[in-house]
Amino acid sequence: MSVPSYGPESGSAADPHNAALYAKLTRRIVPFLFLAFVVAYIDRVNVSFAKLQMLSDLSLSETVYGAGAGIFFVGYFFFEVPSNLILNRVGARRWIARIMVTWAIVSALTMFVSGPTSFYVMRFLLGVAEAGFSPGILLYLSNWFPSTRRSQIIALFMTAIPVSGAIGGPLSGWLMAHFAGTYGLAGWRWLFVVEGLGSLAVGIAAFFVLHDRIDNVRWLNADEKSRLAADLARDASTRTETSARGAFASKRVWLLGLLYFCIAMGNYGLAFWVPTIIKASGVASVSNIGWLSAVPSLISAVAMVLIARHADRHDERRVHVAVCCAIGALGLLASVLFASNVAVSIAALIIAAIGINSIAPVFWGIPTALLGGAGAAAGIAVINCTGNLAGFVSPFIVGRLSDLSGGKLLPGMLAIAVALLIGAAIVLRMPLRRASASAASAPNSSIPQRT
Repeated sequence: MSVPSYGPESGSAADPHNAALYAKLTRRIVPFLFLAFVVAYIDRVNVSFAKLQMLSDLSLSETVYGAGAGIFFVGYFFFEVPSNLILNRVGARRWIARIMVTWAIVSALTMFVSGPTSFYVMRFLLGVAEAGFSPGILLYLSNWFPSTRRSQIIALFMTAIPVSGAIGGPLSGWLMAHFAGTYGLAGWRWLFVVEGLGSLAVGIAAFFVLHDRIDNVRWLNADEKSRLAADLARDASTRTETSARGAFASKRVWLLGLLYFCIAMGNYGLAFWVPTIIKASGVASVSNIGWLSAVPSLISAVAMVLIARHADRHDERRVHVAVCCAIGALGLLASVLFASNVAVSIAALIIAAIGINSIAPVFWGIPTALLGGAGAAAGIAVINCTGNLAGFVSPFIVGRLSDLSGGKLLPGMLAIAVALLIGAAIVLRMPLRRASASAASAPNSSIPQRT
């Protein structure tokens, strides 16, 4: 398959003379968004560590845990699109700060869960509070970085997922072990309140750190603002301008949502069950489980940046997504098939994490390059919330199959692996094309360019 080159004639975003400009943008924008995503993801999946104590304390079954872990995404689904449309109207600075402060409060209040009903309610409210965060950040990045640089920028941002695992695992294990019994509260209750307070601090800071418009920043000079605006305008000319209604009616948007559903099945199969897989290999201490869970996360953080950079360099994303789906599926299966051997199981989890965590940054380079106008906010939100329904389906299926099979993880991981392989098949058959910058500038041109 031929791949197009992006020389200066097709967009100065690829001009080496712009390297300093985009390095400055990266330093100024990405680190804070990375921090925000780290605390968001820790609050989203810290229930996987709380599970190690909470289930016995509250007499909850694996099915109840799976449903509670997943019901987060029901609230997320219903409020995702409205949240992203509001963000597009009022600006990222205000809305992302609002999202973070709200979810921090809900996360901390999860410490008061006392049974299945309150567990379900708090997880649902957490999803409502966080709805719009991830697609809002993706939309925000598309307003600062052209598509020829976006996969690697998204990858830098999304390394927060494995890094949150590397930080959240040891932190969660330490909190649960060392705060257990303090003021008469179980360790898992302290886990929710302490990590929730961290999100609250970052959420307040977001209001003062983020900027909605290029014109509003003081750290770019007039020439840099002019060059950036020109790059973004050139990039916007390659997208299909659509309305919010047009995004809802687009078959391509819904097919991308289905693809992302398969990808997210793998994401949350990994996120919600890694501690359980490690425990099944014979590791009993929650602190040791936390430290071991950090290993796949750290290694995959490096891999996902390298893979996304390779995808950007070759302007090719379909094969990258498909290969990573297959690697993730095989790694997950191997981690439970060889669960009796700690070293082999951890090695398999590393492979699974490299594959699964590397998919999303490359995948999001596709819709952000294809969609423009008001439809970008709606389309990205539709894709994200449709895909994130897997956040409910994935843990529920694994939990249910585990209960039905007498506590075995293999049936659930097999279901996750099948979903990833279906995703690989979908992306390889998708006709993903966008107009080239030069073609888009010609009124009668219809020359497509591969994504």
